[in-house]
Amino acid sequence: MVAQKGKDLLIKIDMNGSGSFETVAGLRATRITFNAEAVDVTNLQSSGGWRELLGGTGVRSAAISGSGVFRDQNTDERARQIFFDGDIPKFQVIIPDFGIVEGPFQITSIEYSGSHDGEAVYEMSMASAGALNFAAV
Repeated sequence: MVAQKGKDLLIKIDMNGSGSFETVAGLRATRITFNAEAVDVTNLQSSGGWRELLGGTGVRSAAISGSGVFRDQNTDERARQIFFDGDIPKFQVIIPDFGIVEGPFQITSIEYSGSHDGEAVYEMSMASAGALNFAAV
């Protein structure tokens, strides 16, 4: 596998609940993180005192974040409305030459900032809110 362009890691938002996904406008940096909570079952009989984990259990989650230039486009308006309404729509994350992760996410924070001699920027964070699907490319 050859190196991939960071700009090809895309975050897409379902614009109206129909599965019509659009790339969130203005993003410069994106990130997805997968987590799996470990369930420790270590006890006095554990071999050599080594920690033991129980497979197939625990809470799995994912987090998405992105930052970029505030463009005030349809996707920005949709993200703001989702945040203020507390909705949990589907998002997609396109991971180049790997696959597509899709599922429900809650927008947990939106931050806007700017300096007197620069552009207005924003940061957005989302937390998974249900089962995620992965489709390899």
